[in-house]
Amino acid sequence: MSERKPFRRFKKREPSISIEKKVELFILRNSKSGFFTKISTIPYKFEVSESRAWEIVGELLSDGLLESTHDQISGEMKLCETGKIYSIMDLEIKRKREKYKSFSKKKKS
Repeated sequence: MSERKPFRRFKKREPSISIEKKVELFILRNSKSGFFTKISTIPYKFEVSESRAWEIVGELLSDGLLESTHDQISGEMKLCETGKIYSIMDLEIKRKREKYKSFSKKKKS
């Protein structure tokens, strides 16, 4: 007789990580990619209340893992990894210049 193979969907699952850790990893991943994370995206992406998002961000800021700055136009708080504010700001400026240049080229054509 043939040997039975275990059903593939029955795998031992690792314990899921907490919302706080997911938010922290998301912000750090965005920082490494050269982007800020706006606080308004956290309740939307992780399906938590706005007050809970602010609690999580407050904990991360008090732990010293993150730094914050404010958007010059909207005034919204943006988060990034500690020590990366100026490098990400520089990347934002470069992206805006490239976007303007590509828009200008399209308009002239």
